[in-house]
Amino acid sequence: MSFKIILDSCGERTAEMKADPRFASAALTLEVSHEQIIDDETFNQAEFLRKVAASPECPKSSCPSPEIYQDFFMEDADHLYAVTLSSELSGSYNSAMLGRSLALEQCPDKKIHVFNSRSASVGETLIACRIQDCEEQGMSFDETVRTVEEYIAGQNTYFVLENLETLRKNGRLSNLKAFVASALKIKPVMGSTPEGTICQLDQARGINRALVKMVDYIVQRGTDSGKKRLGIAHCNCPERAQIVKEAILERIPVLETVTVETAGVSSMYANDGGIIVVI
Repeated sequence: MSFKIILDSCGERTAEMKADPRFASAALTLEVSHEQIIDDETFNQAEFLRKVAASPECPKSSCPSPEIYQDFFMEDADHLYAVTLSSELSGSYNSAMLGRSLALEQCPDKKIHVFNSRSASVGETLIACRIQDCEEQGMSFDETVRTVEEYIAGQNTYFVLENLETLRKNGRLSNLKAFVASALKIKPVMGSTPEGTICQLDQARGINRALVKMVDYIVQRGTDSGKKRLGIAHCNCPERAQIVKEAILERIPVLETVTVETAGVSSMYANDGGIIVVI
């Protein structure tokens, strides 16, 4: 059976995925100081980060239209899957679901499923890898959907931010709290809830201590880690990503490691120096 996996552009595609026609990306649109930037292969991370730092306003994003998803779902494949940013953080999931309905109105026999990642960034990447595993193992469409939904339910997302400006601009941190945190070099250790919202797990003084705490959380919660992929996304800090990877692998085994650089939406959330880990 042939298959196609569409990730919204918050999910980073690996080099192998970009070269594989079975994978595609539905681009979100970013806005910085009223300038619109398409989160596709033309995205320039360095220029985007410069514009975000210079803007007093919080950057925004808008999801792909239902028609964009519909067009992907009308492609010639036996099984079609979409993986979207958490429905608690974006309208991408709802847009994909509407695109699915539009496609099924035209072709009611099509096999289409939309996965709410309840995560972001490399979390979506790992979900796409799991779908590929199932398909290449010869699972049926329904078996793949069930297996991947169970995988999503057991996935955990963590991240540490070097720069708190986006959190301040979007109101998640007050100006005073952001100022105090920056002055004292306090870095939050963040995570995702089972529903796909963002929560603060801990904090530490200095980025290195925050990363150590994040690794501790990953290790403590790393049930059956040897059967799972470890995903790491970094925003303009490959050396930091490598240090985190080595620190995790020193303490727990994993099936495979996938490391990617954040694209547009993930760069907006993580900001310069941010690290996202999913297992």
